[in-house]
Amino acid sequence: MYRRRAGRQPSPYLVSKLRRHEALQRRCGPGTAAYSHAQEQLRSGKNHAAGTGSPECKYLVSISYRGLGNRILAAASAFLYAVLTDRVLLVDPSNEMGELFCEPFPGTTWVLPPDFPLTSYTNFSIETAESHANMVKNKVISPVDVGAVSSARELPAFAYIHLDHDATGEDKQFYCDEDQSVLRDIRWLVMRTDSYIVPGLFLVMAFQEELGMLFPEPDTVFHHLGRYLFHPSNHVWGLIARYHDAYLAAADQRVGIQVRVFGSAPNSPELLEQITTCAQKEGLLPELLAEGLPAATTPPPAPSRRRSKAVLVTSLKAWYYDKLKGMYWERATVTGEAVGVHQPSHEEYQHFGARSHDTKAWAEIYLLSLTDVLVTSGFSTFGYVAQGLGGLTPWVMFKPDNGSVVPNPPCGRDVSMEPCFHAPPFYDCRIKQGADTGKIVPQVQHCKDVSWGLKLVPPS
Repeated sequence: MYRRRAGRQPSPYLVSKLRRHEALQRRCGPGTAAYSHAQEQLRSGKNHAAGTGSPECKYLVSISYRGLGNRILAAASAFLYAVLTDRVLLVDPSNEMGELFCEPFPGTTWVLPPDFPLTSYTNFSIETAESHANMVKNKVISPVDVGAVSSARELPAFAYIHLDHDATGEDKQFYCDEDQSVLRDIRWLVMRTDSYIVPGLFLVMAFQEELGMLFPEPDTVFHHLGRYLFHPSNHVWGLIARYHDAYLAAADQRVGIQVRVFGSAPNSPELLEQITTCAQKEGLLPELLAEGLPAATTPPPAPSRRRSKAVLVTSLKAWYYDKLKGMYWERATVTGEAVGVHQPSHEEYQHFGARSHDTKAWAEIYLLSLTDVLVTSGFSTFGYVAQGLGGLTPWVMFKPDNGSVVPNPPCGRDVSMEPCFHAPPFYDCRIKQGADTGKIVPQVQHCKDVSWGLKLVPPS
């Protein structure tokens, strides 16, 4: 009813894998004897001896922080890693993660209980002694731990995975097979990232065969995982449904325009021109008749039923919406189409962790995903989530080098609907030296909007 695009079909193997993972979440998740036992082990500060095999129930805690788009992409990334490594995913309840989304796993919860023994886990950082990189550096763990049955050394009770934007090259050794072999048998992992790390997982040779079976179309990873994991709570769904029915449902075409203004940048006539030039050049919005049209010139006759477009603008600022709305109210379109411009909210600046702000943000992301065509701002996780949920390959507005000049071209069609990984590794684990990681496997290439970033692309 709300989505006109059915989306891409998941592989049968992915569907069966998700069913098996749901069973794992129920068998080992909060409220079970297995979870209580694992908690006690963590509280004791001990794991099991290296080389004695992997524990039956293992856990991955995903730390929630930064903006909503970052949190969604981080949770999706953590979930895929949990699926690949047979771990129960538990999300940090900070920032209302449990209130914005429905529970994704039937019969259990994905929200980390409040009695988690690592009470300061949300403060873990690059300096944390238990980080994977620091423990390797300090020889607390090393690849020889795994498979060395004769070794009596105990593995640590947990490891912290630091994949934040400030992660070092040592932290990014996470994407190497040897380091994955070290982490495999540690029962508890805590992960912090503000990025979509999935392209990095495709660089891990040990995961590649499984990823190929799960996602024969690699450009659909977030599309499938996002639709599986992130369902709006009842309150948020009410906002979505009411707005959609009032402003978008009746239009012949719904056009989404996501305007990301970074920092405290002032209202920009150049950005407004970039938006309109992009949308009109690409045929997403009709051009306007010139002001002061001569009397001898008449607009084309209106069809018996005038086609309509509903434009959904999302931005922290109201200025761009006001200008677009005024343009399409005050002047006729060359096609005779009626264009209505709508904006659900304008918060002026980002309120990190504010419930009302996040509720509106999630509703607007979802509404954008319901549009038929989408224009996004480069570098924006908000837009990445919308395009992935909607199965939409967007037109991306390039960030100008000089803010006073409109880029030429103003936008370009992206290579896929996948989000961009902003903080990738620059190291080839196979040859153990620096490398262009956008050229290692065919499914992973550089992003259009972030030249150093990585994204998944369709099979060639």
